[in-house]
Amino acid sequence: MKENSFKQIIHKLSFAGKNRRSLFLEMPDEKRAQVLLHLSKHIQYHLMSSLSDEILVDILNQLDPDEATDLIQLLSKHRQNKIIQQFNNELKKSVEILNQFDPRSAAGLMNLDYIQVGIDEKISDAIKQFRVHEKRTGHLPVILALDEGKLKGYLPGHKLGFAKLSDRVQKHIRKIQVIRYNATHDQVVDLFRTHPHNKIVVMGNKKNIIGVIYADDILRALKEEETSALYDFAGVHDEESVTDGVMVKVKHRYKWLIINLGTAFLAASTVGLFNEVISKYVLLAMYMPIVAGMGGNAGTQTLAVLVRGIALNQIDLKTVWPTLRREATTGIINGLVNGILVASVVVIFNKNFKVAFVLGVAMVVNLFVAGFFGTLVPVIMKKLGKDPATSATVFITTATDVLGFMVFLGLATMILD
Repeated sequence: MKENSFKQIIHKLSFAGKNRRSLFLEMPDEKRAQVLLHLSKHIQYHLMSSLSDEILVDILNQLDPDEATDLIQLLSKHRQNKIIQQFNNELKKSVEILNQFDPRSAAGLMNLDYIQVGIDEKISDAIKQFRVHEKRTGHLPVILALDEGKLKGYLPGHKLGFAKLSDRVQKHIRKIQVIRYNATHDQVVDLFRTHPHNKIVVMGNKKNIIGVIYADDILRALKEEETSALYDFAGVHDEESVTDGVMVKVKHRYKWLIINLGTAFLAASTVGLFNEVISKYVLLAMYMPIVAGMGGNAGTQTLAVLVRGIALNQIDLKTVWPTLRREATTGIINGLVNGILVASVVVIFNKNFKVAFVLGVAMVVNLFVAGFFGTLVPVIMKKLGKDPATSATVFITTATDVLGFMVFLGLATMILD
């Protein structure tokens, strides 16, 4: 299937609405499985829910066990059990194993394409097992070497072609990293980063081998997490899709908008304290959006850096202070640069040196506030067990708006009156 044609099919199905099922069934049987894999989870769920058990089983039988498990876990437990019982024996056995684990754990990322050989076995014996697994599953397995039931390493696949058939497996094994089955996605990613190999063995409670994670599995998980983080950053639910209907989108977003509305009223009430000076000097009202806008933008910049640092485990509440100093200092310097620019504009166009001074000072203070709160708030939210990308934006923008207006209008009251 050509790439452009494939993208067109995905796009067409995503926005098909009521015609989605009929369009999907018009496709050749051999294309359905791959198309289903590339749809968003929201569309996958609605499409699979509309298909009969017989059609769905035919599609899932064409997939790898880990891919079939990911899809079937979108369905209700009752229907999952019905579908699994109709799989071919090989897929049924694999999916039943994979389906018992938390999809957000290391075991949820693993697959079962591995074989176990003793370190004292010959290369010829490993070749036989390799061929049996490939013939049975259609996939090339990882060859794990054991000594009295304990993992010693793995046998690289190319050794089957270059090593002597009479060689012992022990002669050619290499080390391989292991991780517990209940480790989180973050822990798996960290292990891949610190030990850059293309596979990790997943171990059970009794240090028994239960699966293997490939780099491809990690990349897929990272892609999903990046998408989720982007949605969280915007205050959008991680299950929302561009293809959702209006009411679904409203349901996912209205809570965050209400919270933002509350903070907007707080900022507005701050401005209300200075009605008298604003009514005397209308010029202040013209420049108020600049104070709020610059503070919000600077806070968002800092937040983006901090969320990335938190995600990579580069910073926490104990190690935040050096970063806090750097970000606050950066805010002051950026405030001076932008404060001088905006003050120059006021002097040139409005000929008002006092307002220019007030606006310049407010700019410096607000960008300092943005750096300070943009650093501290997401780390505190993480410590409290909240998602910093989701929760921190509300508090940071509130701080920059409220404190920015208080400094701007407070200075104006003292200097202009």
